[in-house]
Amino acid sequence: MVRRGLVTGILVTLLWLVSGLQLTAQALTSIELTDLSYQACPAEMADGMVVSGSIQEANCYLITGKAINRSGKLVVNADIFGRIYDANANPVMQNRTRLGSIDQVPPGESDFQLRVSVAANQPEPLKLEQFKASGFSGKVRR
Repeated sequence: MVRRGLVTGILVTLLWLVSGLQLTAQALTSIELTDLSYQACPAEMADGMVVSGSIQEANCYLITGKAINRSGKLVVNADIFGRIYDANANPVMQNRTRLGSIDQVPPGESDFQLRVSVAANQPEPLKLEQFKASGFSGKVRR
């Protein structure tokens, strides 16, 4: 009886170990964002813009910069985090630091752009601070 329990325990442990082998570790990979700047969106992108969750009129901006992936692997679904302040140092997005995402970041340096809407009553120039991104080096289910 003890022998049967021992064999069953060993088989369960082996099955558990083998099942984990097919799963690849896909840790979060940090992406550095540099050379940040912004400009007004082209007219076709900005038409009818409103602030998220309201009908308040908004201005559309494209934030551009360089994404630096030092991992040597393709990073997918990289979330962009950062803080945007108006000319009076008021936050443009209350209680929100995730601003968008980049679908794919190849190894090395690449360009990126992100569209954001800002309430029309918030004065320029905008200040872009603490921008960073992180994503996965493997396929992400959606």
